[in-house]
Amino acid sequence: MEVSRPSRQVVLFFISLCSSGVLCEPFRYSVPEEKKAGSIVANVLKDLKVDVKELSARRAQLISKSSRQDFQLDPHSGNIILRDKIDREALCGLSDPCTLFSEILLENPLQFFKIEVQVEDVNDNSPIFSQNQFLFEIPEQTPINARFPLETAHDLDKGKNAIQNYILSTSEYFKLDIQSQNDGSKYSELLLAKPLDREVIPQFILTLEAVDGGIPRRTGTAQIIIDILDNNDNVPQFEQTVYKVQLMENSHPGSLVAKVEATDKDIGSNAHIIYTFSQAPADVLQSFRLNNHTGEITLVGKIDYEINSKYQLSIKATDGGGLSAYCKVLVDIEDENDNAPEIIISSITNPLPENSPPETLVALFGIRDQDSRDNGRTTCSTEKNLPFILKLTENNYYQLVTQQPLDREQMSHYNITITATDQASPRLTSITVISIQLSDINDNPPMFEKGFYNLHLRENNIPGLLIGSVHAADVDTEQNAKVTYSLLFGKIREEPASSYISINSETGNLYAIQSIDYEDIQDFQVMVRAVDKGSPPLSSETMVRVLITDENDNAPFILCPLQNSTSLSNDLVPRGAETGYLVTKVVAVDRDSGQNSWLSYQLLKATDPSLFTVGTQNGEVKTMRPVNIRDSFKHTLIVAVRDNGHPPQSVSATLRILLVDGFSDPYMKIMDNPKGEVPQEGDHTLTLYLIICLVAISSIFLLSVMVFIATKFQKQKKFLGSSHSASNFPMGPNLQEKCVDPNTGTSSQAYSYEVCLTDGSLSSEFKFLRPFFPVFTMEHQKTLLNPQIRNDCHNLPNQLEEREHITQVQFKVLVFTFKALHGMGPSYLRDRLIPLGLVHPTRASRGGPVML
Repeated sequence: MEVSRPSRQVVLFFISLCSSGVLCEPFRYSVPEEKKAGSIVANVLKDLKVDVKELSARRAQLISKSSRQDFQLDPHSGNIILRDKIDREALCGLSDPCTLFSEILLENPLQFFKIEVQVEDVNDNSPIFSQNQFLFEIPEQTPINARFPLETAHDLDKGKNAIQNYILSTSEYFKLDIQSQNDGSKYSELLLAKPLDREVIPQFILTLEAVDGGIPRRTGTAQIIIDILDNNDNVPQFEQTVYKVQLMENSHPGSLVAKVEATDKDIGSNAHIIYTFSQAPADVLQSFRLNNHTGEITLVGKIDYEINSKYQLSIKATDGGGLSAYCKVLVDIEDENDNAPEIIISSITNPLPENSPPETLVALFGIRDQDSRDNGRTTCSTEKNLPFILKLTENNYYQLVTQQPLDREQMSHYNITITATDQASPRLTSITVISIQLSDINDNPPMFEKGFYNLHLRENNIPGLLIGSVHAADVDTEQNAKVTYSLLFGKIREEPASSYISINSETGNLYAIQSIDYEDIQDFQVMVRAVDKGSPPLSSETMVRVLITDENDNAPFILCPLQNSTSLSNDLVPRGAETGYLVTKVVAVDRDSGQNSWLSYQLLKATDPSLFTVGTQNGEVKTMRPVNIRDSFKHTLIVAVRDNGHPPQSVSATLRILLVDGFSDPYMKIMDNPKGEVPQEGDHTLTLYLIICLVAISSIFLLSVMVFIATKFQKQKKFLGSSHSASNFPMGPNLQEKCVDPNTGTSSQAYSYEVCLTDGSLSSEFKFLRPFFPVFTMEHQKTLLNPQIRNDCHNLPNQLEEREHITQVQFKVLVFTFKALHGMGPSYLRDRLIPLGLVHPTRASRGGPVML
């Protein structure tokens, strides 16, 4: 049901009046604390003047004024019920009374009724002291009836349930006096009833009890500890007035000398005793230390019987109250062997020459001991196995002298230990080390690290280049160990060694004076001398061998075919030649060595590249396929010869090859005047000296060939007269049968010579020999490849060597011709024929010698 706006204003006005207490008087109830939840506090039906039905119809509500809702209203009975157990001390603390405020709200019409519920206290808390124990410190001379306030106990309960009385345990020295404050609370004081004496009773332990007035009564207790404070009414007392102590001299610092002790019947600071020296002289303070707290006397300085044999120490003991007592400590020093022998050196020879003779005086010294009698008697010794010995003189001095030769290089210095010992018990020893340095004499020559040095130098070196170094060490020192180096006089290829190599006199570095060519000099040796600067100087020598390392500085040189002639020669190949037919051979040499002289051959250019090939290793020019009639009769080949150096060098050779049907005069004429000839580039690098040598050697070789031809012609004529003429020379397939000796079954020597001299194609350089060499066809060529005939050609040099009428020059020319025909390489020509200085081959296929 809604209330009109004027009615609402009237209601609010009455509510405000009720809330201010002007018109509405609150309903007051009480409830004891600690009541269980659900307990009935009061019934409000009578106070509200309503019945249960109206209370329920008007939707009665209980509203708390605090955030805590402690009560609730039962609308069916009108009872106010506890929602939770109430603790008055938790709700109100020390406030009294403890009241909880609420309101009952009724609707239709709207009414408010104040409710006040007072929480009544019950005795649910015991008295509590802040501490379980209380400490009192009371001086023993405190007067009688002195008061000492005690702490008040606390009880959260109020009224009769609060503290009502205090009770103290029985004591004849202390009583309890209870007083009341203005608010009615009780407090107590401790009263001294009898004089105190700490030495009789040092401490009292009493019990204080607080009692409340509740039913049943509750109590709280605390322990009171009373410590009787001491007064300084006792003087310290020493156990002895005089202490006697015996102390060995040279006792270690920190050693305990004696301990004095005084006692005091007082306690605390009054019984704390401090020990000090009383009127102590300076030597006592320097030698002894007194522990102020323990009374221990310790040694801090050196005690020497020879300086002072007795000490008297006066000790004072003072307590905390300033009372003092005195005693004396008498210290007797017992003598000991406390002085070790002392070594006093008078003179010493240092450094000592290593060539000093035996009995040379090294050091002179004496021994002194401050002790007396047996303690002052001493002996002296030194180490064994030393080249020195001790000798005692008449005036008790010791001499250290040499007893054997010295060598500084074996031992450059000696640390000689001199030991002096007295005869006391226990014995004392002193040690002195004498350091003796040996001075050097020049008794050791410089010694090279190696007896023989191998050094390497690359050819074409820069003049002044460092080759290597030699080093000689001298075990002497200073000037005797300073070494200078020099080259001994010697010759290299009839020239002084100094023109090839030099040496730094200080460092031993070896330098090349000039550039060296490996092809000229492969190695040379020089002798190096090392001389020290001693007096007299000593020296030693070593051999140094310098090995020249080859560089690839020479291009290959083509021996065959010769490339510096005005016109190129031609090689003839029959048109019926099969695959692999040997056309010719390019022969080249390289002045370098090792891999720099390894040659390889390569076909650079050819008129028909498919017809010819060049052997990479041997330079043989062979056919790659059979020669046919459609092939051009004239071919030009350019062959490159390359060495294996780094970087490689190369040269090229130009070959002229003619394909012919036979070896007759018309082809010879064609070979004399070839057309379309590719000119060969001249060797512009040849020196004038080489040209002169070539002309001279060629002249000698031509003369030798003429002698050989004449001799050969006579031999052939004699042979034809006995058998058959050259005009009947076998031309057919039965060639081998006609050449076989009927007696031996082998080819005759004359026939073997002719076959070996005519193997291969004829060359243009030997046209004048043609009447003596028949022209062969392909059938003849095949006949010449017969194994038996080839074997006879291989044995030709040995057969010719047995003939006395063959001259040495003729023999060498024939051997060369034979070897060139049968593919002997440049190594054979270089190792066997070139050193003769007579001949060189041109082309292996021509079978004739040419002069260089």
